[in-house]
This record gives sequence, structure tokens and C-alpha cells, in this order.
Amino acid sequence: MKLTGIHHLTAVSADAPGNVAFYTRTLGMRLVKKTVNQDDTSAYHFFYADGKASPGSDLTFFDFRTAPGKPGNNSISRTGLRIAGRASFDYWRKRLTEAGVKVGEIIERDGRLTLDFEDPEGQRLSLIDDGGKGEAHPWGKSPVPAEHQIRGLGPITLTVPNILTTKVVLENVMFMRKAREYPHPEDARDIVHVYEMGEGGPAAELHVAVRPNLPRSAPGAGSVHHVAFRIPDADYDVWAHRLKDVGMPNSGPVDRFYFRSLYFREPNGILFEIATDGPGFAADEPMDKLGETLALPPFLEGQRKEIEAGLQPV
Repeated sequence: MKLTGIHHLTAVSADAPGNVAFYTRTLGMRLVKKTVNQDDTSAYHFFYADGKASPGSDLTFFDFRTAPGKPGNNSISRTGLRIAGRASFDYWRKRLTEAGVKVGEIIERDGRLTLDFEDPEGQRLSLIDDGGKGEAHPWGKSPVPAEHQIRGLGPITLTVPNILTTKVVLENVMFMRKAREYPHPEDARDIVHVYEMGEGGPAAELHVAVRPNLPRSAPGAGSVHHVAFRIPDADYDVWAHRLKDVGMPNSGPVDRFYFRSLYFREPNGILFEIATDGPGFAADEPMDKLGETLALPPFLEGQRKEIEAGLQPV
């Protein structure tokens, strides 16, 4: 019974057409599911991933027409996107610069090549060198060459004012293990604690930055809604019982059709999700047609006409 890595990350956009354009055209990710927020069907939910819609490659967005968020404490503050090798970093820095993206320099952080950048709404992203570890599933229709495409998610960074209570949840409830720590790149007096899941590596790391002097974050466009962690399908009931047994307030079982979920908040209020690898995004669309039309799970299909009428064309 253990988490195996990052499953997906869900962020917030107030510009649905611009969001689709940036993540598919500029970043070259595949739109593998165009659906709606199941708790607010007036909002799109976009899933971007690799060519096979693999668990652990999904970067997703709710289309909420809201004001910009404010970065700070008690938040998921940076999303890692994995690529492999120095040549890919040179490619991406040139590509992002030419696209007018706010992008930094190629640096080494925590022993890995890293390139920080932001999307048009201020979403904080980093390209991270994963050394080519694990399988890659490039998308044949991506504008990015296969060897330079984004391979998946990770690591994910949280920012908190104090790690003590978060540490208890990560280690004692979620069975993560502390691997190492490093100075924060913006203030070396602050420490980033690295936690691992499963086999470790960037696809299975959570970085917890402790920054006691930052103001509290505010949600909105450009902020992150939640991060989800992977489990095998067979472990779902065990994790549901685990959260109940340790007294962790949680959502109880939630069937998202494409995967099954459990939601809870760590002590600083950051929303976590535990999600199964299956059934996957091909549950209602052929693999070669993913994301081409609005997909609705069976329990929303009867409302299709009303839902479509409330969505802006994308």
C-alpha cells in the first residue's frame, strides 16, 4: 500500500481559448479530454497529457471566470514538467523566448537542470530534467519534436509557513519518505524539503518549501486547485479505509468515471487527491480521437444539451 507518484495536477484558468492554445500549440501537449467540472458543469475541464494519456502526465485546468490569483503561502506554488537532456533545454528556452513567454535561464536546482517559466496567466511552471527515466509516449501531432516533448509531471512544489503538521501527514498518513533538502532559490534562508513516493525520481516527488515570511496566497486564475497522487486501482478501498482509520476528514469515495478519487486537505489547507490509474481516458473515446469533442461521463450525458448551451465554443 503506497503512493506510486504524481497522478495529475489541476489548476485554474480564466481564458479557455488561450489556455488550449498555449498548452497544445506552445507546449505541444495533447488535449486528451475536453469535459466539464463535474461539480460545476458551467466550467470546462481540460486535460493535457502525453500521446497515450498516461497517468502521471495529466496537467488539467478548470475554466473559472475569476480574477487572477496571488502567489504565496498555503499553496501549490510550482508545477514541474519533465523533459530529458541538455539539448531539450536549449530547444525549449529558444522556443519559449520566441513565443514571448516569460522564461528564466537554464540552471541547476536540486542536482537537475531546470528552466522556470510562466504561462500567460502567471501559472508557475518548470521544465525539469528526468534523465530519460521511464517510458516516453510522444504525441505524433505535436508541434514539438518527439525527442523534446514533455514526458510527464513532477516534481510538484508546495509552499507552507511551517512544515511540522504537513510532515506528519506526508510521512505518517501518506507513507512518503523524506529524501533530502536544499535552499530555496529565492531565499537561501528558507529550506525546500523533498519527499519521495514509490520508486522516487522527479515523477514521484513532492517538494515542500517552508517560507514563514510570505503572505498567504489567494486563489484565482494562474493558481493551482489541487494535486493528485497515483495508486493502483486495487488499492483504492484500502486507502479509503486508511483515511477513515486515521481520522483524516475526507470526501469519501468519488467516482470521476475516468478514475476514482479521494479528496482531503493537509493541515495548511492545500487540497490533495488520491486517484486510481484506471479506467483511463479511453473509457468513452477511442485513443486516436481523444479530446476532439466534448466528453461527458454517463451520469451527465442526459444534461448534454443544457451543458453545451452554457459553454463558450473552444
